[in-house]
Amino acid sequence: MIAQMNFGITLAPLDNPIMSEFTDDLDRINALAEASKGFVWRLKDESGNATSIDVMTDPKAVLNITVWRSVQELYHFTFKTDHSYFVRHSARWFVPTSKRSMALWVLDDDAPMPTIEEAFARLRHLEIHGATDFAFDFKSAKTFVKRN
Repeated sequence: MIAQMNFGITLAPLDNPIMSEFTDDLDRINALAEASKGFVWRLKDESGNATSIDVMTDPKAVLNITVWRSVQELYHFTFKTDHSYFVRHSARWFVPTSKRSMALWVLDDDAPMPTIEEAFARLRHLEIHGATDFAFDFKSAKTFVKRN
């Protein structure tokens, strides 16, 4: 399995009108993910989203963690479905950064679902060390993942 996390700081609080295009489609895109081939799990709270999970002292910080059967299925969802619109236009809602905001890693079939702490450790590792078998990105995934 493949775990992924992505993290960002929004340009405004989620209830601000400039965030409405993003927030208005959140439930639809989450449902699309859950119905997609290869989807296993995603971090969410009682509301069904992860946007209200407190991950930092900054209330504009948002985090997403998901698990997929394969990197190919995650890639398809990310770049070949309606989700790709939000990837392409992320600058409309998120503060640009030169730091990495996404990490992937292999998750053993019997491993527990990722925690927020583990996800940030993977992201920090990728930022400091570059792609390794501990954390990598889509560009380097073929080096670290057996093809499913």
